[in-house]
Amino acid sequence: MDSTRIIELVSYTLPTLIMGFVLYHFIELYTNNEKEKRNYLLQKESKPDVLSLRLQAYERMTLFLERINPSQLLVRITPISDDKNDYANFVIAQIEQEYEHNLAQQIYISDECWSTITTAKNATIQLILMETKNEKISDANQLREVVLKELLNKQSPSGAGLIFLRNEVRQLW
Repeated sequence: MDSTRIIELVSYTLPTLIMGFVLYHFIELYTNNEKEKRNYLLQKESKPDVLSLRLQAYERMTLFLERINPSQLLVRITPISDDKNDYANFVIAQIEQEYEHNLAQQIYISDECWSTITTAKNATIQLILMETKNEKISDANQLREVVLKELLNKQSPSGAGLIFLRNEVRQLW
């Protein structure tokens, strides 16, 4: 092959390669753009569903905190015997059962909110256990009275959890 033939071949091939590269680049940009557009539209369509699920989770956790509030809990659960330890164990078992029933809700709420709810649950249990150890309390009815009187002077742990929960829900709007 002579040099003119090689130059002629390169002069035809080089522009074709450049055009091929440019075309490939534009097609890649176009497909990436379409992919991002599809993802955006999917997120936009699913966002109301996710918000609805999150709000339902916050509602469930509000209900949980209200149900474990000692002023609600001790009125709702009457003593099954006069033994204060049996009553305390029964009440704590009810709190744990409520908590386990709502475990799946942690998927939809923030870690900090879930931690606050768990802390409120544990603090409520601790309050009941502390008063159960009080030797001045002889039966289950006295235990109920003492715990309820204790909360007259201060906010219940679930009340603090509710405040945090409400503030977090306000941030969703």
